Amino acid sequence: MSVITVTKENFQSEVLESNKTVLIDFWAEWCGPCRMLSPVVDEIANEQTDVKVCKVNVDNEPELATQFGVMSIPTLVVIKDGEVVNQSVGVQPKESILVMLK
Repeated sequence: MSVITVTKENFQSEVLESNKTVLIDFWAEWCGPCRMLSPVVDEIANEQTDVKVCKVNVDNEPELATQFGVMSIPTLVVIKDGEVVNQSVGVQPKESILVMLK
């Protein structure tokens, strides 16, 4: 499954109403660590059919970043049934992200 770009307009339908676990990557174009993490997130999106992988550009969607208390990027948030169940800040190895999703 490909990565879905989430905005405040589609957040409700793509994230809160999803029947799958959702991994959100909060990132920005200018962020070096975000660019390092992006291929890992893309890989997870292609491999994990039971997880919906989304990205939120914090420059374009500051309201969503604020809603999740994002102070540093990259920030990964895992949501199940509309509730935050896990969160991490900074570049994470793929194995750590997969553990967050369990």
